Amino acid sequence: MRKNVENKDKKLATFTIAALSGGSGKTIASLSITRALKNRGLNITSFKKGPDYIDAAWLAAASGNKCYNLDPFLMNESTIRASFNLRAKKADVAIVEGNRGLFDGMDIKGSASTAKLSKMLNSPVLLVVDCTKSTRTVAATVLGCMRFDPSLDFIGVILNRISGPRHRKIVTEAVEAYTDLPVLGFFPRLKKDPLPMRHLGLTPADEFSAPSEAVDELAKLAEKHVDLERIVRLGTRNKTHSKSISSVEKLLNINPGIYQGLKIGIIKDSAFQFYYPENLEALELLGAQLIFLNALTDSSIPPIDGLYIGGGFPETQAEALMANESFRKSLLTQIQNGLPVYAECGGLMYLGQSIDWEKKRYQMVGATPFCFEMKRKPAGHGYTVLKFDSDSPFYDKGAVIKGHEFHYSKPVLNKKTGKGGFSCKVLRGTGFDGESEGFVYRNTFSTYTHIHALGQKEWPKVFLNKVAEGKRAGN
Repeated sequence: MRKNVENKDKKLATFTIAALSGGSGKTIASLSITRALKNRGLNITSFKKGPDYIDAAWLAAASGNKCYNLDPFLMNESTIRASFNLRAKKADVAIVEGNRGLFDGMDIKGSASTAKLSKMLNSPVLLVVDCTKSTRTVAATVLGCMRFDPSLDFIGVILNRISGPRHRKIVTEAVEAYTDLPVLGFFPRLKKDPLPMRHLGLTPADEFSAPSEAVDELAKLAEKHVDLERIVRLGTRNKTHSKSISSVEKLLNINPGIYQGLKIGIIKDSAFQFYYPENLEALELLGAQLIFLNALTDSSIPPIDGLYIGGGFPETQAEALMANESFRKSLLTQIQNGLPVYAECGGLMYLGQSIDWEKKRYQMVGATPFCFEMKRKPAGHGYTVLKFDSDSPFYDKGAVIKGHEFHYSKPVLNKKTGKGGFSCKVLRGTGFDGESEGFVYRNTFSTYTHIHALGQKEWPKVFLNKVAEGKRAGN
């Protein structure tokens, strides 16, 4: 093994790993390089561009540190820069994994693209190119990216799916001759995918038996085929500016401890894994005590003042969720007694009547009057904007929130069961039916929209304020 990479002058090395399209190999490159550098003793902070939980969880497993999302649609530019600077402050290397194609954004101008984020952060691009059945054309493609936006900084190219030494030699020589960019490594064509895949891409790290061992295997590819020292050297920049935001409290716009003593349940297990670190940090900084629950194995809900259920894949764990009847009944009783509950996507499905999965029906909590049918294709996918046309447990009428959705389930209303109603109109996205969102029953709010605390900085406060009200009222 080569000797450890050293960042002797304490500057920050940063680069944005991007590709020409989804499925080109940037996640494999990101995980393998991240883990290899971590194994060499460097402190790595990773970031994922866009509203992605699964890749972020794998990057966290690879770096040994939390991974943070940066999203130009959900967050403003000053917040993105502040988050990057704050999180990277103590790191040796900050690695940003892009999403989709390098220039793909919200419109023809590429707003919210990986390229725009790279320039925003002064984090140059390490471009991963799928070389399947291609040689000299790879150089033309790379050159096209460079000329498409001459202001974008590239440090080099990683070749993916290389079939052998001759293939690598021709592509490398072509890229370096026509673009002046160095080829900094390659990944060979692999006979099978090195990571477990599912309909959203990677299988979540929380569902995989040995994520650390998996990324260690990927690190061997980077050690063997990638010039890690040169990547770190080419990506080295001055440390973040001294006037950057100095604390997470300031980043999240929080007055610490104002909700001291509230107990907030968080259902976090292999069925419900999708929580942004900032969302949980915000609740804790405001004074809440987080109590992590397991809907698969816990027998009941302990004494709590409020509950947050994130997204995940309850359909893949539906049999175990149904089997834990005591936990479901305990939660239903708490909801009927007025417990404030905020449920996103997978949490929304869990609170419904049932989930239909692989030709079987599984009973869920039964707090809301919906049965959820799983479809082969996404029923809702992309950014969302919701406007409240009536008051809800957490947001007042007229409030607007931005988030994202990605779900394969379709809700079917069972008019014979339950009560409640919708509180939002869909201004962008799909939601329940393209028009309605935010189902309210007593103090429970259920939605397909995931929010990020850096995009909706009022969210932790409105959530905990309702919890505090309920506690004072004795609910």
